[in-house]
Order: sequence, then structure tokens, then C-alpha cells
Amino acid sequence: MVVEVNDTELKKVIGDFLDMGHLDNIVAMFRREPRYYAWTGEILNDPRFQVRLGVSVLFEELRAVDHDKIDLATSSLLALLHSVPLQPSYVRGEAVSVLAIIGSDTAMEGVRAMMSDADSQLVEVARDILGESV
Repeated sequence: MVVEVNDTELKKVIGDFLDMGHLDNIVAMFRREPRYYAWTGEILNDPRFQVRLGVSVLFEELRAVDHDKIDLATSSLLALLHSVPLQPSYVRGEAVSVLAIIGSDTAMEGVRAMMSDADSQLVEVARDILGESV
């Protein structure tokens, strides 16, 4: 018997696994199913700190083992940065950090765009990433 899991349930499972520190399982899932990269913004927008931290660690690992696919997450992270209403600063800051891990031209354009954000903390995160001084 095969049990079907819908995307909403699967995103919750991914968040739960990241919260529990089961990173290897999630790395394997992303490598096997590249469409999960498009969910990165949704997964990152989780109230649990461990999940958000887990996304950053996940992308550090994926950069090493699945580098040619990580840019698939960029559009979801850019959408998160510019969603209306704006997400909390800590979520947007995490998104900027993951874009920096991805490091593609498009991802880094997203980081640079945050240099003119109204939120001074987000500007500081972008400045630190880009190595720019005040």
C-alpha cells in the first residue's frame, strides 16, 4: 500500500525533520526531487528557529553536494523578501543569508537589493555579506 502525501504535508515534514536535526534525510530528499528547491521560501518562513537555522545548514551542505541545482531556490527566496505584507525581519534576514550561500548572480542581486531596504537590520545583514562598510 502506497500512502500519498500532499505538498503541504510534505513541507511540514521537511520543517519537522529540520527542527529535529535530521539534515541528511532532507539533503537526500532535495537531491532526489529538485522541485523541493522551489519550496525553500515557504519552509524558511517557519516560526521555529531550528527550522530556519536548518535551512541555512541544508544549503551549506547542498552547495557542496548538489551545487548545480541550488539556484532553483532563488526565486522562492526573492519572493519571500518582497512578499506583501513583508515578512518579519528575522525571516527576511535568513532569506538573504541563504541567497548568499547560493551565491549565483541572481541570488547576489537579491542580496544587493536589500542594501536599500527600509529595515536597518536587513541592510546590515546585506552589508556584512557584501563586505561593504558604512
